[in-house]
Amino acid sequence: MTLRINDLAPDFEADTTEGRIRFHDWIGDGWAILFSHPKDFTPVCTTELGTVAGLRGEFEKRGCKVLGISVDGVGDHHAWSRDIEASQGHAINYPLVGDPTLEVVKLYDMLPADAGDRSEGRTPMDNATARSVFVIGPDKRIKATLTYPMSTGRNFAEIIRLLDSIQLTASEQVATPADWERGEDVIILPAVSDEAARRKYPAGWEQPLPYIRIVPQPE
Repeated sequence: MTLRINDLAPDFEADTTEGRIRFHDWIGDGWAILFSHPKDFTPVCTTELGTVAGLRGEFEKRGCKVLGISVDGVGDHHAWSRDIEASQGHAINYPLVGDPTLEVVKLYDMLPADAGDRSEGRTPMDNATARSVFVIGPDKRIKATLTYPMSTGRNFAEIIRLLDSIQLTASEQVATPADWERGEDVIILPAVSDEAARRKYPAGWEQPLPYIRIVPQPE
């Protein structure tokens, strides 16, 4: 199945480095990011997992849990975690799903259904498409997806920026422009009439084009 923005994130039950979870129950009433890896003991993924561990506080401030998944078993994950801490300076401090049967990566359309049912004997290149990020809202629906090649480490500052934008636009009738950062001006949605916008923004707005209305970010 192909997953798109606003689709319900598939639920699953799986073992992790912090015990067994059911994904939707684990998310609870907050936000979640699920990010995947094609194999344990791979160099780029090692740097990514350590980076995310160092950013845990930033995700917590935003009410967002982080869940990693790699196409190997939990036993391998624990051994890999020691390498990550030694080389990156941060131990994994969030759950990492074990997916030795490829069930979850296939459920999220990161591997085809005919990819088999075991990770053993598969190389990172066999699983190269398991390099996705899913941002999931409290309604358990997919709000954004990103997929990277194995050779390019993910930019987690951008993922946090994306999360900031999605959370803001979920609560306010605004959109964020190119290169927007938290605290910068935003755009009133076209669906909001001028009359309704004046009630929300009595000081008015900048309007460089008839269809662009720029206002300070709502608090």
